[in-house]
Amino acid sequence: MKANDVRSLLDEELIDKVSQLRRELFNLRFQRSTGQLANTARFGSARRDLARVLTVMHERGMDEHS
Repeated sequence: MKANDVRSLLDEELIDKVSQLRRELFNLRFQRSTGQLANTARFGSARRDLARVLTVMHERGMDEHS
């Protein structure tokens, strides 16, 4: 996900995206700990995507728990 894509999302979509990415990171961490993670690169990209979304939310003055 590119920064321009994140910036084009509405506030509600950003909130949904944060919860989706956090859920995905949880699942990836679980898979990594059990040795079932096939695509290890996805873990890093999911973390960066979450950081991008949180950065845009911060720039807009949104609380991440909104």
